[in-house]
Amino acid sequence: MARVLVTGIHGFTGPYVAGALRAAGHVVLGTEPWPKFDLRQPATLTAALESAAPEYVVHLAGLSSVTHADAAELYAANAVGTGNLLQAIADAAPKVRKVLLASSANVYGNTEADPIDEQVAPAPVNHYACSKLAMEFIARTWFDRLPIVIARPFNYTGPGQTEAFLIPKLVTHYAGRRPVLELGNIDVERDFSDVRMLADAYVRLLGSEASGTIVNVCSGVGRSLRSVLAELKAISGHEPELRVAQHLVRRAEVHRLVGSNVRLRALIGPCSHADFSDTLRWMVDTYGG
Repeated sequence: MARVLVTGIHGFTGPYVAGALRAAGHVVLGTEPWPKFDLRQPATLTAALESAAPEYVVHLAGLSSVTHADAAELYAANAVGTGNLLQAIADAAPKVRKVLLASSANVYGNTEADPIDEQVAPAPVNHYACSKLAMEFIARTWFDRLPIVIARPFNYTGPGQTEAFLIPKLVTHYAGRRPVLELGNIDVERDFSDVRMLADAYVRLLGSEASGTIVNVCSGVGRSLRSVLAELKAISGHEPELRVAQHLVRRAEVHRLVGSNVRLRALIGPCSHADFSDTLRWMVDTYGG
């Protein structure tokens, strides 16, 4: 049993990670009565770390939308804010046993590598991805002082994720039997995972040998958007009219993003991958209420 501080615990991923940590017997910090903190205000971070005295930190807080309109906010939260957190950990919890930072597979951008492993050179194509890569470079400056593992999750989903993300948007249209579905680029392929797998992987990475390294968190299986639409039709018994909306077409679209989980499996063993069809059924049942 260990004390684990989870930043961003009230976001989409946080409750699943907190649940997995509690199931493993850990004490989860990050909610009341622990002091509130702001990544942009270092003094609040130091106070929170001193009060919580964590043995582990899972850093999920930040901005997670690829289409977020304010680039300055992305860099302030994801890059500068993470640097502030690492400084606070070094100052107030220097004996922490592991710090897990959530980055993103979006840092890879468009690449011909298939699958994409951690040796592929990042080539981000939007400000969100650039902010995450900047966060990674900031974290590297702390590798000699803090036991840090950087997780690069590929696409993952589950109930609770907002319609700003692709799969929840699709599910709500099919489960809610909405007549029209507007999409951007539909000829894309992604490595989709269940959020419960990701939460389990994060918990197991905390107890692994990983330190001063980057780890993909993914299924290693590519699924086309067209195949996901077909599965949702079969699950829900509904087929909305599909329309391509030009305002949703991204100029710098990443067409295929499928990862290698060889390093992840070497560190934590077999991953608890749910079949993504089961994930879709879970979401349709939840969203369809």
